[in-house]
Amino acid sequence: MSLTSFSLKKDVDIRIIYTAGAAVVIPLSAKLIRSFFKRNVHTSYQNALTGSVSILNNQDSVLQRDGVNASIDGYEKLFDGARKEGGAITTNESIKTREKEYKTMVDSFYNLVTDFYEWGWGQSFHFAPRYVGETFFESIKRAEYFLAASAGFGKGDKVLDVGCGVGGPLRNIAQFTYASITGITINEYQVKVGNKYCEQKGLSDTCQLVQGDFQKLKEKFEPESFDYAYAIEATCHSPNRVDCFSGVAHCLKKGGVFVGYEWIVLPERGYDKDNDDHVRVKEGIEVGNGLPTLATAADVIKALEDSGFEVVESYDANRNVHSEFEIPWYQTLKGTYDMNGFRMTRLGRICTHIMVTTLEFLRIAPKGTVKVSALLNATALDLVEGGENEIFTPSFYFKAIKK
Repeated sequence: MSLTSFSLKKDVDIRIIYTAGAAVVIPLSAKLIRSFFKRNVHTSYQNALTGSVSILNNQDSVLQRDGVNASIDGYEKLFDGARKEGGAITTNESIKTREKEYKTMVDSFYNLVTDFYEWGWGQSFHFAPRYVGETFFESIKRAEYFLAASAGFGKGDKVLDVGCGVGGPLRNIAQFTYASITGITINEYQVKVGNKYCEQKGLSDTCQLVQGDFQKLKEKFEPESFDYAYAIEATCHSPNRVDCFSGVAHCLKKGGVFVGYEWIVLPERGYDKDNDDHVRVKEGIEVGNGLPTLATAADVIKALEDSGFEVVESYDANRNVHSEFEIPWYQTLKGTYDMNGFRMTRLGRICTHIMVTTLEFLRIAPKGTVKVSALLNATALDLVEGGENEIFTPSFYFKAIKK
């Protein structure tokens, strides 16, 4: 054997050893890191490392590792042409496709993004008006408490949370009012996580999450089962609000109060359906949040009235978004360059995306995670632009009473 061939064989053997070693070490390292993540209502996602590697990759997930990529690919097909051609997903054909496939669309969306939301936002998946001097989490709770106070929830009342996510608002409101709250979400993963959190907070006797379609509440609950109902930035996912709101009316006793916040575009403040930039922002928000199409305030009010409600109050809770006394609702998406806000800055999102890309490359995060991260990063920019130009709000407040 020549010296050259011996050296070549030695190099090949070393590469084989390194490759075999990596094949063993990387999965074991991933398993070890993931083992540090213990889902807890008080501490989940507070640690940057264990929180980040848990994304779409923990024992609660209903997606198999190889299901993430297929799920995001299927989701993106429902928004074919989005962010490539203005108006592509505003056609009647595109909207009707999403309306028809809304169950798959919304369920897939929350299978993919629930951990990202909790990692970057907390357990209450919504925005809120915010005063100067008020922290982000204080504003989130105040928005929830306002709904409870506006409707009049009290001890022992039976309340329905329509589209409850992992139940962050549900638990906050239950602790604030001592009401008994049932949350419904289409997503199995959120039910698993949310009920675990309720148990950890000692709220299992008064709070529960159930899996179900809020388009079919009449099939899930008996008539007049609840005293009150609320929805926080959830029914924007509905393909037909009359079906959804009629189901809420079915669940409420006569005179029952339904309150909520809705995502809408704002033609009264300047949104123009013929403006290419406005349509681009609108479509970006829709594709990044699993929405059939964004409605207007008039659309929401008419749907409530057509569903058996009298609308007694409604307005944009962010109507003073650029007042000197308020911090814009979208400011958290822009982030701040400190320990608490850096993650949400543009640079912070780039860093998170790089980290997620690395985790996927190392097979710690499943294939497809990078696509989810990119989707949400692009959507954050659309939400900020929509808020800055006041053509969109996530906080159209309504209070309606069942006739």
